[in-house]
Amino acid sequence: MNEFTDLTEHADSERGAATAEYAIATMAAVGFAGLLVVIMRSDEVRQILTDLVRSALTFTG
Repeated sequence: MNEFTDLTEHADSERGAATAEYAIATMAAVGFAGLLVVIMRSDEVRQILTDLVRSALTFTG
């Protein structure tokens, strides 16, 4: 075996690893987005955000 053969065998053994990492990251992002949707549908959170936006847009100079 030479150095090139060792590199190609290593590359073959890791084939698909990047795809699996992307799949895990995508699943985590979807889970986080789902959690945000649940939180944002809460009446308490909606009221807090509405009040925050109103106070930010109200000029009391």
